[in-house]
Amino acid sequence: MEQRVDDGLSPFTTYTRSEWAALREDMPMTLSLDEVNRLRSMHDRLDISEVEDIYLPLSRLLSLYVAATQRLHRAQQRFLGGEEAKLPYIIGVAGSVAVGKSTTARVLQALLARWTNVPKVDLVTTDGFLLPNAVLEREGLMEKKGFPESYDLPGLLLFLSDVKAGRRPVRAPIYSHLVYDVVPNRWVEVDRPDILIVEGLNVLQTGRLPKDGKAIPFVSDFFDFSVYLDADENVLRGWYVDRFLTLRGTAFRDPKSYFHRYSKLSDQEARNTATSIWERINLVNLDENILPTRQRADLILKKGASHMVEQVALRKL
Repeated sequence: MEQRVDDGLSPFTTYTRSEWAALREDMPMTLSLDEVNRLRSMHDRLDISEVEDIYLPLSRLLSLYVAATQRLHRAQQRFLGGEEAKLPYIIGVAGSVAVGKSTTARVLQALLARWTNVPKVDLVTTDGFLLPNAVLEREGLMEKKGFPESYDLPGLLLFLSDVKAGRRPVRAPIYSHLVYDVVPNRWVEVDRPDILIVEGLNVLQTGRLPKDGKAIPFVSDFFDFSVYLDADENVLRGWYVDRFLTLRGTAFRDPKSYFHRYSKLSDQEARNTATSIWERINLVNLDENILPTRQRADLILKKGASHMVEQVALRKL
């Protein structure tokens, strides 16, 4: 199969959908149609063919990467004369609002957990590490929710450090999309998984490096592999508006919903509101913070307007 490179300087090799699908080889399909439907978010178009063509080859690749990383870890431990403790493999999933990160993360979790050695695969979203609304309001950051400055970064870094060190159990806060806030005194426990998937908007983001050379950790420093979900801005905007319209007639109708006030909007009012939110908040975050991290990923999945992945770019080793 021909491998097509963007240009001589690109760190990626790009594949068409059919070229990438051929890399599945004998990776078995372990999900039923009902399971695929349950894993799909409301506005995604995930189907069996998407799992077969895109996610099974990725599952095969990750099985090779995980095995290689474990061998390297054991070799290093033997060199250092230490104990061969279990090393969690951490996968980051990044991308814009409405691009389908949650679906991708759930599909990967389901496929990886069904490898023949049946690894323990946990999934955490960085939403739980958003600062509480009360703090965001006090700091004037509600319009910056989802931007890097709206997260409890020290808490997220400590969580990842503890997971990587094999501490048990490690707790991550829980976020409620219904009330649009972190849930007080509720946690999800991560207890020494073989693989941890971390999904979030800005997980590949870096900060300004200090001139004195001091160590400044980034979230991505703890990743062994990272996936960036990509789509053109006009496509993302359309998906966001469509999702807003769907939620207006579903989740927003719940009186407990933070966005309950939007449930009574007309179609045009809802479109105008969603477009305003997109342009004022989500597009700015995409342009300033999310899109610039795309080239830091190990794998880029480029989606078309149909929600299907049309091109895959894999970082060269």
